[in-house]
Amino acid sequence: MAMLEVKNIHTYYGNIHALKGVSLHVDQGEIVTLIGANGAGKTTTLRTISGLLKPRQGTIFLNGDDLTKYPDHEIVYQGIAMVPEGRGVFSRLTVLENIELGAYSRSDRGEIEANTQRVFQMFPRLEERAKQVAGTLSGGEQQMLATGRALMANPKILLMDEPSMGLAPILVEGVFDTIVEINKEGTTILLVEQNALMALQVADRGYVIQTGEIVLNDTAENLRRNPEVQSAYLGIN
Repeated sequence: MAMLEVKNIHTYYGNIHALKGVSLHVDQGEIVTLIGANGAGKTTTLRTISGLLKPRQGTIFLNGDDLTKYPDHEIVYQGIAMVPEGRGVFSRLTVLENIELGAYSRSDRGEIEANTQRVFQMFPRLEERAKQVAGTLSGGEQQMLATGRALMANPKILLMDEPSMGLAPILVEGVFDTIVEINKEGTTILLVEQNALMALQVADRGYVIQTGEIVLNDTAENLRRNPEVQSAYLGIN
């Protein structure tokens, strides 16, 4: 059984049919990436999985439990955390306060402290700036903070939406190194990323979405070699 299984979801924005029967799965321990053009439905898929949007049709299972029966604020309790597009840090709170907010769904204080230290070990820059207001961090530091905050929920699966967006090229490789490190430590990841080449380099498998429909899925290596993917998303003609 897949850890995460999305079956035939249809999601709307008003009368706009954004997702048209999207199905995908993520097995425990995998990095799976969802690639596609702007407006194809990548972020909508993650927002639907995380409960921020409710599908009109279809089901979403996490370890066999149907997530669509839960209100959005309870999805994190089931084991899903999201690093949103644009990072979404609480700009007026300190770095440490942002990190602590990531653990709001938990009551195991001792483990929370251990997780905080894990985040600081992964992102030493955050420990150096623990008392600094988050809104004054650089874009790269805010991405570290958003990722660290999500990890504080101790998720079974981490949803990452465009983690390299807006970052200087010199920082992008570090973001993907971090994704690999998080995965090696045991966290399953579903990654949406405009930088398809980098995403397919770190992922095990991938899906291609076009106008709200999955049109292709394969191993990441096979997708990298696919002439249509190369032409449309990797800049290779």
